Amino acid sequence: MTAQTVFQILVILYTVTNMASLGLELNLGATMKSLRSARLVGLTLLWGWVVGPAFAVLLTKVLPLSEPHAVGLLVFSLAPVAPMVSLLARRARSDMDFTAAVVPLAMVATVGLLPLLAPWLMKGITLNAWSLAKPLLLLVLLPLVVCAAIKAYAPPVADKLFPSVKRLAGISTLLCLGWVVVFNFQDFIDTLGSYAIGAEVLFLLGIALVSYRIGFGLKQEQRSAMALAMATRNGAPMLAVFTAFPDQDPRMLVMLLLSGPVPAIIALPLARFFASRAGKPAAGQTDPQIHVGINTQFVEK
Repeated sequence: MTAQTVFQILVILYTVTNMASLGLELNLGATMKSLRSARLVGLTLLWGWVVGPAFAVLLTKVLPLSEPHAVGLLVFSLAPVAPMVSLLARRARSDMDFTAAVVPLAMVATVGLLPLLAPWLMKGITLNAWSLAKPLLLLVLLPLVVCAAIKAYAPPVADKLFPSVKRLAGISTLLCLGWVVVFNFQDFIDTLGSYAIGAEVLFLLGIALVSYRIGFGLKQEQRSAMALAMATRNGAPMLAVFTAFPDQDPRMLVMLLLSGPVPAIIALPLARFFASRAGKPAAGQTDPQIHVGINTQFVEK
């Protein structure tokens, strides 16, 4: 068994277990109710697959990135919203129903849009949309849908399975990261001395702050949820797609694996900042709490 085969097995285990874990804790009823909001759906698609990729393309033009790092950044831009955003949103005192709807929406949108947009964005690289879609359908969407169905129709089974699946997801994540560090240590070191990490930091800060400031009528708690969602990246579909690339450059792989630590470092301070702003009215609005004695409909939940 070759090293590449072992790595592909680890990627499959990492992707399937992480998506299964997400499905097993998904409240499908509440999610479907929240997805009736056209504003939520529209803004998620706008920030995630229009503004985000466009900003990434701009960064690849402005910063002196190597081609593998540039390609990695483009893939990075096409897979927003990590499952950990729920923890961040809770810390930021964001709208949890809003957050719960954005996560599965982003997963499904990534499966549908990443294979379509990647070949168009990455000129000069021979990519087939179907070859990119296959691992996303099998490794991302299928376990997510199956486990969400188990959660919806057999909650006791889902509750029993979840701890083991969650533990396996954590172990596979560590194994995957450790494997790449051991076998691609020099590429990790080279990345630290390049503009790769800076490009990801600029991208995450830019898309998070823009999506927070331009809320299109969303409440502060919803804007913070959206900003945190955009400030995180989902490593599972990125690694699934990486296996379909004809030239699997380790520098690109390192760029994708940074989708875990770099967004976490950016999103945690953002969550604290958003928490400090939670409950405060926007400019020109009156604090709803002063209306308690007049009309209870103004009291925020």
